[in-house]
Amino acid sequence: MARTLGTSDLLVSAVGLGCNNFGRPGTLTEHQSGTNEVIGAAIDAGITLFDTADLYGYAFGRSERMMGEALGARRDEVILATKFGHPDADSPYAGRRGSREFIRASVEGSLTRLRTDWIDLYQMHVPDPGTPISETLSALDELVREGKIRYYGHSNFTAGQMREAATAADELGVRGFVSAQNELSLVQRAADRSEVPAARELGLGFLPFFPLANGLLTGKFARDRFPADSRIMRQRPHVAEDADWDALDAYRAHCADWGVTMLEATFGWLLDHEPVASVIAGASTPAQVRDNALAGEKWRPDNAQRERIESLFPVLRS
Repeated sequence: MARTLGTSDLLVSAVGLGCNNFGRPGTLTEHQSGTNEVIGAAIDAGITLFDTADLYGYAFGRSERMMGEALGARRDEVILATKFGHPDADSPYAGRRGSREFIRASVEGSLTRLRTDWIDLYQMHVPDPGTPISETLSALDELVREGKIRYYGHSNFTAGQMREAATAADELGVRGFVSAQNELSLVQRAADRSEVPAARELGLGFLPFFPLANGLLTGKFARDRFPADSRIMRQRPHVAEDADWDALDAYRAHCADWGVTMLEATFGWLLDHEPVASVIAGASTPAQVRDNALAGEKWRPDNAQRERIESLFPVLRS
C-alpha cells in the first residue's frame, strides 16, 4: 500500500530500494545486467521508491548511471530520489556544497546520469556549515520552479538543523524540505531522542537508513553464526561482534511466538513508527528485493508487542 511522504504528494511504497549496492564489487549488481535484474524485480514486487546518491556505486556517479540504464522506459513507474553534497564524494563540481553554484551543477549531472528530465526527491546528503541554509533553500526552490526536481529533502540533519531550515523556509516563503533521512533501527535508536520527534513536529516524512543494521536484524545472523559473505563481515564486523546478543536472542524468540520472522517484525516496527514513510533497504539480488517487499506488508505490532520490542531495544540517553 502506498504511503504519503511527509506533506508532499509523493506516494511511496512501504519498502523502498536503497541503491548503494549498484556497482558493488563481488555482487550480482556489480554489473549492469545484475542491476537490471534487481531493478526489474523491485518494480515487479511493487517497490516504487528508489533511493540513490551521486557518490554511490564505488565511483562517483556509477549507481546513478546504472540506474538510468536499467530504468529505461519504466522511469515513470518509480519515485526517483537521489542526493548531493556529501563531503566524502569525489565530486567534479565547484563551490560550497550547499551553494547555488554547486547544487545547480550537481542536479544537472544527476539528471544526465539518471537519464531523466526530473528528480522526484532531491536530498542534501550532509549539512554544509559553510553555507547559509537560506541560500541552499533558495537554490532548491528554484529547481522546483524550473521542473528539474519535484521536492527536496535532507539527510543527516540534527533536530536543531531541521528546525532552523523550517524557519528559514517560512521566512523565504518557500515550501522547504519534505523529508528527513537519518539512521534508525532497533539497535540504533539515537534518532528517537531528537530527530524523529523533530521530523514529526515539522511534518517531514522520515526515511530511516541502515534500518536492518547492515543485515543484523534480518534473522540471518545468530550469536554463533556470522555469514562470511555478508556486508557486515566484509566491511563492519564489529557490528556483529559487539551486538547485544541477549536482546537479539530474546527478540528472535518473541518473533517465533508471534509467528513472524525477524525481518517481518523489524519492518513492521519501523513502518508503525510515526513519521516513517518508507523503509529503504539495500539489496543485491532479486530474491532479497522480493523478500523485503513481502516482509514490509506482512505484519504490524500491537501495543503490547511494540512495548515488548522497545523494552529490549531502549532509547539510550546520550
